[in-house]
Amino acid sequence: MFLSDYGLRRINEAAQYQNMKYIEIENTDNLPSGYLKEKDLFSFECHSGLACFNRCCRNINLFLYPYDVLRLRKRLGISSDEFIDDYVDIVLRPFGFFPEVLLRMSDNPEKTCPFLTETGCSVYSDRPDTCRTFPVEQGIYHDAGNNKNIVIHFFRPPGFCLGQHENKNWTAESWAKDQDASAHNKMTAMWADLVSLFQNNPWEGEGTNGPKAKMAFMATYNIDRFRDFIFTSSFLKRYLIKYDLLTKIKNNDTELLKFGFVWVKYFLWGINTKNIRQR
Repeated sequence: MFLSDYGLRRINEAAQYQNMKYIEIENTDNLPSGYLKEKDLFSFECHSGLACFNRCCRNINLFLYPYDVLRLRKRLGISSDEFIDDYVDIVLRPFGFFPEVLLRMSDNPEKTCPFLTETGCSVYSDRPDTCRTFPVEQGIYHDAGNNKNIVIHFFRPPGFCLGQHENKNWTAESWAKDQDASAHNKMTAMWADLVSLFQNNPWEGEGTNGPKAKMAFMATYNIDRFRDFIFTSSFLKRYLIKYDLLTKIKNNDTELLKFGFVWVKYFLWGINTKNIRQR
């Protein structure tokens, strides 16, 4: 069994980039501290009256998942290419097989989030999954015996956070509902399932700059180019896609991203799907 967790992480002096972390565990009794069972309550409320308000929006390793990029680039009215060029840092860790995408902090002494204003977040309704879930971290617990992924949650506010001392109580479920996080959480869980396959090298000698790696990144983080690839290249001459699905992915970014996840699994690992057939 393993745990894949992700969330806000403060940049330490070594400025190490970290993302999906897999922890070998025997059962849920050995999960890290802060684990929230289904009905467990935690106390939290964030508001401008707290001395720490917006302190968590500074000098952080904020990982962006594909659905985050999809929402933010639409909110800003720019293309995926423009968003990636202007707002992200792409990092490939030693011995990693897929790059990590982080929000680039502003070039100021406090290294604030580029979307932070004096009154708060300027993209609040489209804020990334990690931000809207904070101070809860979501994880994927894989039950190898039953071959089943289970979404689990942890309450992990940083020490400076005063919101954890407020009197409003939540479960992980009620907090996600209050923060309109369900769609983000589901998409990030789907992404975590795909990322788990990159524990081993899928590139067959091409390396992380080869054609397959570029295809995988495009299909997950650059949906504008991926849509163009599907409809303007020879893709549809080589692969049979159902008409109703083609209509969805042509007009709906979220459906296109879901298809991108399926396509990467099929393209790299040959994982069969009813949605893609070679002609």
